[in-house]
Amino acid sequence: MFAVFRVFSRRADLLPRWVLADELRGLGLGWSSVSALRGGGGDVRVRGVSSSAALCAKNRGNPKKTEMSEKKLTRHFVDHRRVKLVAGSGGKGACSFHSEPRKEWGGPDGGNGGDGGSVIIKADRLVKSLAQVVPVYKGEDGQSGSSKNCYGRNGNPTYIRVPLGTVVKEQGKTIVDLEKHGQEYVAAFGGAGGKGNRFFLSNENRAPMTATPGGAGEERVLQLELRTMAHAGLVGFPNAGKSSLLRIISKARPAVAAYPFTTLNPHVGIVTYRDHEQVAVADIPGIIRGAHLNRGLGISFLRHIERCRFLLFVLDLSAPEPWTQLQDLRFELDQYEPGLSERPQAIVANKMDLPEAQEKLEFLRSQVTQRVIPVSALTGQNTEELILHLRELYDGYLHGESTKAVRW
Repeated sequence: MFAVFRVFSRRADLLPRWVLADELRGLGLGWSSVSALRGGGGDVRVRGVSSSAALCAKNRGNPKKTEMSEKKLTRHFVDHRRVKLVAGSGGKGACSFHSEPRKEWGGPDGGNGGDGGSVIIKADRLVKSLAQVVPVYKGEDGQSGSSKNCYGRNGNPTYIRVPLGTVVKEQGKTIVDLEKHGQEYVAAFGGAGGKGNRFFLSNENRAPMTATPGGAGEERVLQLELRTMAHAGLVGFPNAGKSSLLRIISKARPAVAAYPFTTLNPHVGIVTYRDHEQVAVADIPGIIRGAHLNRGLGISFLRHIERCRFLLFVLDLSAPEPWTQLQDLRFELDQYEPGLSERPQAIVANKMDLPEAQEKLEFLRSQVTQRVIPVSALTGQNTEELILHLRELYDGYLHGESTKAVRW
């Protein structure tokens, strides 16, 4: 660095000051940092100058993305919205007469107004929550007609994109269930455009002076409810290890802690197999006794189990009598919807890493007729058997769907 300044000191007597200033600026230095540059061939003293670019450069490293807390996840996940929809009004018709030299009786030429824009609810698989849905939607109004038989432009439709599995209700009654990607429902129709006086031309009325205004758009108040679309649902009491199990078998990252009700909203993880088949597994927030009576988290999350094709009952083997949890869970599901607990299912005995778990596992198998899969979400023990059995349930579901299609 000092050698560079010696070169500048030799050139200082030959070059103009502005040329030297440009060269110093190219090195990232100011003129004030060089003293006595034009004073001859002596040494140049520089203060506050570093030859290391790393000390001045910004740290452009890619820091590891931190996981969102359950509080922030809850803030971003919304499964219920009440929206007011107001479709666009139609444009008014025009009342005018053709006027042109040597065409004294040109006649009426008022065009019709454009139709108002409708409000359409559309299912989109890229949308995961109703958090982006605003309380009020207003459609675009149609343009008014004009002379020379020009029609007004129709208002563009307004789309409300919602996740798959969104149920549209009006006054508590289900109107439509959006469960396929790209499925649309016209929730509010736009008003019709008004008629211009050209529309009223007849043999009896050769010079109509009538033009109608556009119709008002439809207004509705709807309720949007999201029911999680997943093949399998992890059902269990709080702190049974459902979130830890979902983290083991998929790439989902729900919050995990040693206290009840850690999970406050459903999480969906994707289990991928070697043949590229994917099975969606939902972590349903903890159910307690009396959940069908709206206790605890209440029925707001029981409805997410309705969309699950098969169930995985996660039992906590650290409890004194874990087999009673299965009876309570089935009771709560049947009280919410009769027959819900009879869907294809498996029993997952979690926390097998505990010393007393093996003895409880044997007694549990003697009490039930369903298959019991012992796992440990903490150590990952026997999760391979759970993943394989999950695929068996999924293949059975596909076979049942294909059989129904053949019958139809």
